[in-house]
Amino acid sequence: MSAFRLTQITDTHLSPRVPIIMENFQRTAQYIADNPPDLIIHTGDVAFDGPNHPEDMRSARSMHDALPAECRYIPGNHDIGDNPTEAGPPLVEQVTEASRQDFISAFGADRWRFDAAGWCFIGLNSLVMNSGLDCEAEQFDWFNAELSTLRGLPLALFIHKPLYRDAPDDPELAETSFRYVPMPARRKLIEMLDTIDLRLVACGHVHQRRDYTFRNIRHVWAPSASFMIRSDTQQEPIGIKEVGLVEYVFRPDSFEIRHIRVPGLVDLDVEAVLESSTAAA
Repeated sequence: MSAFRLTQITDTHLSPRVPIIMENFQRTAQYIADNPPDLIIHTGDVAFDGPNHPEDMRSARSMHDALPAECRYIPGNHDIGDNPTEAGPPLVEQVTEASRQDFISAFGADRWRFDAAGWCFIGLNSLVMNSGLDCEAEQFDWFNAELSTLRGLPLALFIHKPLYRDAPDDPELAETSFRYVPMPARRKLIEMLDTIDLRLVACGHVHQRRDYTFRNIRHVWAPSASFMIRSDTQQEPIGIKEVGLVEYVFRPDSFEIRHIRVPGLVDLDVEAVLESSTAAA
């Protein structure tokens, strides 16, 4: 395959209990149907509240099954719960093995690797990092084994949370704890990535669109396909606050990125989403 077309969507937060979000997903699905890729990667928060409503994940899977291409998934904090951290407030919902298994039952493996167009693509579950669960160590062992077989292929890494804000040595602030891969797991992950030809880190989670390069590594934060957080007091602006998706074309030793504003997609604010979910309850 000389060219591999991939579409990244993220943070769809789907639930029949939140109809205002479902409308944005239908517009996203129509765009993908009109512009079908070879593969779709969903970088987490597929469901609105997976830990407390596993049926949200089953419903979200059925909606994704209608898309015109295979979809691979990695979990977000709204799917399986969040990472324990060294700083910041207590977690509302901490990741558990039970919630992880619910995700796997709905969407398949929470980590994966495949090769296409002269590239290696790996998806990792960033929410089990720092969890102390057995699957955290198992994933690091699996990842190390996969990296040992790259044979010089460039790597595109897909995770839910960004690795860091601007650089690997960003200070470990309270806000950093929940927004990015937390320390000390972040340090271990970066040390592993330093040994290979990492070209791309693609993520979601922040509900802001951002695209920057640091030491020849392109960092793409895909915007949510559902809603944004309009208040700068509630969430500082780092990238662009809007909804949408990202398209990629990979060729041997190169790739292109298109940032897409899906026609008809509404820049919903989180407050409107919460009001909709309360009204539907």
